[in-house]
Amino acid sequence: MAGHTENSITVDAPFDLVWEMTNDLENWPRLFSEYASVEVISREGTTTTFRLTMHPDENGKVWSWVSERTPDREKRIVRARRVETGPFAHMDILWEYQEVPGGIEMRWTQDFAMKPDAPVDDAWMTDNINRNSRTQMALIRDKIEQAARETESASVASSR
Repeated sequence: MAGHTENSITVDAPFDLVWEMTNDLENWPRLFSEYASVEVISREGTTTTFRLTMHPDENGKVWSWVSERTPDREKRIVRARRVETGPFAHMDILWEYQEVPGGIEMRWTQDFAMKPDAPVDDAWMTDNINRNSRTQMALIRDKIEQAARETESASVASSR
């Protein structure tokens, strides 16, 4: 069996702002509540290899892994995968951005499988990723919409 999640949210902001903020890896610890740090390991073409480290979980364990991420702004997609898979047999991620009434729909699709000796199974991880994705997407939406309002206010103020 394998896990699959698909979550989306509409962000009331211009595409350029949504794209820039969600693809600024070095800023992820300020954008996501779960990440303590991001370390860029290498950049090759449009692909970035980086280490994500989470804040300690409820048991004090700090999770960290290496992923690679390749954005395609023209197609409005980002493909990512875990290079250090940890408890996952594999983890592949697709982010899609689409203009919709009310803003930009951001969709995250994750396909994965847990290793047989992982502490949790595919069903548990599917529920966990779905719950966490919805939480993180709402936080990200709110931060981007706030930035859009601030940009709009600054633009109005400077045109006076």
